[in-house]
Amino acid sequence: MFENLVEILKKDHRTIVFTEGSDARILEATDRLKKDGFLTPILVGNVDEVKKAAKDGGFDIEGIQIIDPLTYDKMDEMVDLMVELRKGKMSPEDCKKNLQKGNYFGTMLVKMGVADALLGGATYSTADTVRPALQLIKTKPENNSVSSCFVLVREVEGETEIIAMGDCAIQIEPNEDEIAECAVETAKTAKVFGVDPKVAMLSYSTKGSGKGEWVDKMVNATAKAKALAPDLAIDGELQVDAAVSPVVAKTKCQGSPVAGQANIFIFPEINAGNCGYKIAQRFGGFAAYGPILQGLNAPINDLSRGCDADEVYNMAIITAALK
Repeated sequence: MFENLVEILKKDHRTIVFTEGSDARILEATDRLKKDGFLTPILVGNVDEVKKAAKDGGFDIEGIQIIDPLTYDKMDEMVDLMVELRKGKMSPEDCKKNLQKGNYFGTMLVKMGVADALLGGATYSTADTVRPALQLIKTKPENNSVSSCFVLVREVEGETEIIAMGDCAIQIEPNEDEIAECAVETAKTAKVFGVDPKVAMLSYSTKGSGKGEWVDKMVNATAKAKALAPDLAIDGELQVDAAVSPVVAKTKCQGSPVAGQANIFIFPEINAGNCGYKIAQRFGGFAAYGPILQGLNAPINDLSRGCDADEVYNMAIITAALK
């Protein structure tokens, strides 16, 4: 999987900004990326503090750009642009105060084209990473919401199996339109990983076997997703067994273009989604990558505060390859 992503970056070299430049996990990942050469990191933070942290940890960041918000020579330009983007919701003083924080400053570096992508959250909360992205990067013209997915990977008899699940982290109780957008965006994300998407809209019902507002919600979301992406293989509402088992699919929904072979799984709300991907991770032997944010005008992703350097490194590759 990562070989495919690295090839994307080798063909189209990109730059990623890390909002927590003095964090040891970020510095270790930066060291590795510097050696690899296919992705250029930018570190946000006090130059002396970042260099000291790198020296203390034995990490080589020589030649890596470090940008300190407090001494940035284009801060006035950045403040003016942020005031314009916030459309009167923030004063110049408020904008400058926020831009002294790594999360807002890094997001504006992406907005201004200094970096192609951003990875944060090693010390910030998810909300502190997503909020600046929504305020400054904003959603794509065709999107009205931001969703997320997890990409899950495992080796089975020498073959790499890749599936994706959404939304398991961002949208608490999405409406039909948001679920439909999530389905289409998750399919797009999966394509970057080399997956030919077959999208199952999950429910406790398969093709009317159950009744209730949650069933209706997924039936309607399926119709809306099909309208958004007519060429996408998508079907619902489906139970998990009908989605993955050819035998069950033959019994419950014969003729479905997805049932029995689904590799994209869209949940009705976050409780089901979060439990679903963790069950796959813990009981199914999948490695989980994410949450990968979807629907934004630029690739911005959030780390877990409990992440290690390997996760930072892997998520940096994933994030940059999504551009």
